[in-house]
Amino acid sequence: MSQFVLERTLGRIRTLPSPSVGQFGPDHTVVEVITPAEWRDADPFILLMDDRVEGRLRAGPHPHAGFETVSFLVHGELGAENQAGGTLSPGDVEWTTAGSGIVHGPDRPIDGSFRLLQLWLTLPKHERWTEPDHQLVPGGSALVRREPGAEVRVYSGTSGAVTSPTRNRVPVNLVDVRLEPGAEVTEVVPAAYNGFLYVIEGEVSVGPDQQRLVPGQIGWLNRVSEGSDTTLRLTNRAAVPLRVLFYAGERQNTPIAWYGPFIGDTRADIARSFERYQAGTFRRI
Repeated sequence: MSQFVLERTLGRIRTLPSPSVGQFGPDHTVVEVITPAEWRDADPFILLMDDRVEGRLRAGPHPHAGFETVSFLVHGELGAENQAGGTLSPGDVEWTTAGSGIVHGPDRPIDGSFRLLQLWLTLPKHERWTEPDHQLVPGGSALVRREPGAEVRVYSGTSGAVTSPTRNRVPVNLVDVRLEPGAEVTEVVPAAYNGFLYVIEGEVSVGPDQQRLVPGQIGWLNRVSEGSDTTLRLTNRAAVPLRVLFYAGERQNTPIAWYGPFIGDTRADIARSFERYQAGTFRRI
């Protein structure tokens, strides 16, 4: 790696609120990690919810259009939403392209205990209304990069010499990094990518100044304006194992409109999505 390649740091760290009661009953709590109001800084990421359920989730079928959902099961079990059914296990990812419109969600309440990270990812403007699509990326079959004391599970994009076959509309890296105490790993990140780190357990030290990030915080990469590739160094300086998720994607630099479950380029797009949903044209996933 050339000595002139820029090394990324954390441009901002935000401590998140404690979990609060969610919209799907008293057994559902949620942490709002990213909200659509942050779009200018979060592009291409629209929203990230850290959902926890202990008991009954009173959710039902609901629509989406104009973006993709990326659901990462941290622990527990949850029914898969594809037509074949089945059950998601810890580490499984469902990548659903809402595009022109889908209806998804369980037909009846769910009983159990699980933690699910649901990301909303924008679509390129020319693919905003693409045909719906669904990809299941089981954690057990995701490609893995291994280095001394490090395991990087690659769900999307590239880490080291490992490239995931996941289909992307917006170029995105999604990796699950596990480091033993004292271990370190370096990710190559295109300069055009925005990205963030979300710690599941342990604590991570980031970049040349070893900025510390812990559970309950989100750390955003600094922005750079030169070069093609940059690097991001992650180190475990603690005495316990580290697990951190790293999301990075190409900024689209396109304003979005948002209302409820719909994303568009204009408010007129939102109105059309409501009309199409009410007319029953959305696909059931």
